[in-house]
Amino acid sequence: MTSDTSPGLAEALADGTVVLDGGLSNQLESAGHDLGDELWSARLLAERPEAIAEAHLSYFLAGASVAITASYQATFEGFAKRGTGHDEAARLLTLSVDLARQAARRAAEAAVDRPLWVAASVGPYGAMLADGSEYRGRYGLGVDELERFHRPRIEVLAAAEPDVLALETVPDADEGAALLRAVRGLGVPAWLSYSVDGRYTRAGQPLEEAFAAAAAVDEVIAVGVNCCAPQDVAPAVEIAARVTGKPVVVYPNSGETWDARARAWTGRTTFGPEQVRTWREAGARLIGGCCRVRPDAITAIATAVRELR
Repeated sequence: MTSDTSPGLAEALADGTVVLDGGLSNQLESAGHDLGDELWSARLLAERPEAIAEAHLSYFLAGASVAITASYQATFEGFAKRGTGHDEAARLLTLSVDLARQAARRAAEAAVDRPLWVAASVGPYGAMLADGSEYRGRYGLGVDELERFHRPRIEVLAAAEPDVLALETVPDADEGAALLRAVRGLGVPAWLSYSVDGRYTRAGQPLEEAFAAAAAVDEVIAVGVNCCAPQDVAPAVEIAARVTGKPVVVYPNSGETWDARARAWTGRTTFGPEQVRTWREAGARLIGGCCRVRPDAITAIATAVRELR
């Protein structure tokens, strides 16, 4: 667990490679929890918070040093649709950080002897819509409107004192610009991670353009990609490192494909620890997994990272 004598995450990235966790939702589903809801894993913040802490703990014990909170789909607007008022929604957002902290303490009690960090997840506007637009972007909203949507949630999460804000699965460079505006001046470091299709954002903008906006933002300690196919990672890492000069964060999906009509994953896993060396050599310093990447895969990544030191 982080302490006064532990390095900050930015310092740790300057010294080497840090391992992220894997897919929180698949870990919760494997424990028997139904996430078939517009709030997705955020619903469990109210109904089964202990399950979220257990899922975080599983990844810490597997070798992760960073837990990403269950706030990806947690928004004031999304909670309001379920009848949850503003104050209770703010409490649940704060709780998402507290649960990851609890898991870090439990991991330390279980003899995990390394710094552990908490990343407060800030998902895209489309995640609140729960209609798949988080993978398309181009919502019809301008940068100012998107900043107004994100800022209240980001301010609550920042006040909960995570180690870093994870601005993640961003499909659109305009939304990236809005998020960068919203984190300025909060005093909490952040990473910005796009979902991509090849060398473009999901909305079709060149990654050079998308990453460039983060280059001069002091709060941003890493940039990169997540929730993408493993084969899209290496080109994106090279672009992110070249354009920004910052450490790169990568946490792709397993390689399987989500069939929205059948509501099932299809295909085979193409994500493996052998890819870690390639990504690290290109500039990746925060490495983990997203959808369908389980604790055993994080253990394999952690082992690969140790062997590269």
